[in-house]
Parts: sequence; C-alpha cells; structure tokens
Amino acid sequence: MKRIGVTGHRDIPSEALGEIRSCLRSLLCGHDGSLEALSSLAAGADQLFAAIALECGASLTVVIPSGDYENGFADAAELARYRGLKRRATQEVRMDFPHATDEAYYAAGAYIADNCDRLVAVWDGQPARGLGGTGDIVQYARGLGKAVTVVWCDGVRRP
Repeated sequence: MKRIGVTGHRDIPSEALGEIRSCLRSLLCGHDGSLEALSSLAAGADQLFAAIALECGASLTVVIPSGDYENGFADAAELARYRGLKRRATQEVRMDFPHATDEAYYAAGAYIADNCDRLVAVWDGQPARGLGGTGDIVQYARGLGKAVTVVWCDGVRRP
C-alpha cells in the first residue's frame, strides 16, 4: 500500500483553488494499487486533500494534534467538514497533547511525514508563519529524504 500524506495552508486563495484541486485529483486518482491518505483535516488544504482522496477510493488516516483540536475551527462549516471526513476515516491517530499548540501541530505534521511514502505540500514556498506550519513540515520531510510534491498556482500569494 502506498501512503501519501499532506501538509498545506489553511487559506487557499480562490484564484488558486481550481488548479490545486485538479493537481490533487491527478496525484490521488487513477493510482495503481491501494492508497492510504494521511491528514490532520485542518481547514483548507488538509480537508481538500482528504475529500479528494476518499473520492478516489483511498483509505483515510486522520492524525489529531490535540485533545481540544475541534476548538480551533473558525466556524461551524469548517468543523462540520472536519467531523464528516473524520467519520469516514479508517484509522485515527491522536498525538499526546491536551491542547492545540504549535508543538502539537508540529508533532502531527512530523508524524504524517514520518509515516508516508510521499508528502504532498499545498504550499506557496514561503516560510512557516508559526512552528508546525507548512514550510516547517516540508523542511522536516526533506530532511528525512522523503519525496515531496509541491502543489501551488504560480504567481498567487496567500492572504
């Protein structure tokens, strides 16, 4: 079984969304053999990746950074998408952090990088805005010698 993990931005500009969705679909659909997708299901890239992976027939492993992770969703729609995707997961891994902190996010991202064959990064190439951000996890995965596929729309900047 091939294992593909994700790290990515929560805020994906609308002008990049179509291209990113298309790239993720190309990476995840039509895959030879069975596929396991690993995601923390954060709003934005994580949820988009997980939804497409499930549509493509992959199994989903959810990596939960902390005991109070659900409190960090900005609105009811984000939380509902998280819960809906989480219900469809075949496996759940919980990090041993009671509260959502940068360290908890880093640990979850590192777990995904440690346990995947390829990391997909929905990433604008800029440094992380806090410990455990996309840039940090890309750097960590590359340090492990993992294959990293960056998906982004040239010329588009995050808000």
